[in-house]
Amino acid sequence: MANVAKYDRDSVVRKAMLLFWEKGFNATSTRDLQQAVDMRPGSIYAAFGSKEGLYSEALKCYSQEMGEILQQRVSEADSPLTGLENFIRNVIIERRNVVPSELCMLVRTLSEIDDTQPELMSQTKTLLRKVEDNFTRILDQAQEQGELAPGANTRMLGRHLQVQMIGMRTYLKASQNPQAVEELLQSIFAGIRVR
Repeated sequence: MANVAKYDRDSVVRKAMLLFWEKGFNATSTRDLQQAVDMRPGSIYAAFGSKEGLYSEALKCYSQEMGEILQQRVSEADSPLTGLENFIRNVIIERRNVVPSELCMLVRTLSEIDDTQPELMSQTKTLLRKVEDNFTRILDQAQEQGELAPGANTRMLGRHLQVQMIGMRTYLKASQNPQAVEELLQSIFAGIRVR
């Protein structure tokens, strides 16, 4: 009979994701992981190959959760642009007290990982490009519905919104002023909407 895993892989990955998001890759010890996911180090390595392997799964989990929130906010909104604005507001302002860090896990990873971990670096860059692609796709829909000027460069706007989102998250961490971030967010979207 095959050896059956005695753990819920998705639950383990999500718990690890929350821990890595809070502490970062380097500051998370094997003991921290063992306590967070309730698995012995040997079992963690048997299941994921290495700390890097588990971190890679955690990055995928983070990206998937953010993607699901984006999809939900867009589907609930009366327009693509409003949905995108609601997503950014939700991630930066509304969820700031229920997540382990105000900073994006992908951006945090970029600031911590170096060339000695090329797979994690490449994966993180790929996942950040996916965010830009998703923003661009939503902006394309907004343009088709007349929310953006017909000649607007949606790829450039997608990059712009991603950079603004990263900056606003950092600003909120530094300032602890959600009202100022809300005003910035409204100003950004007012500036790109067709009047």
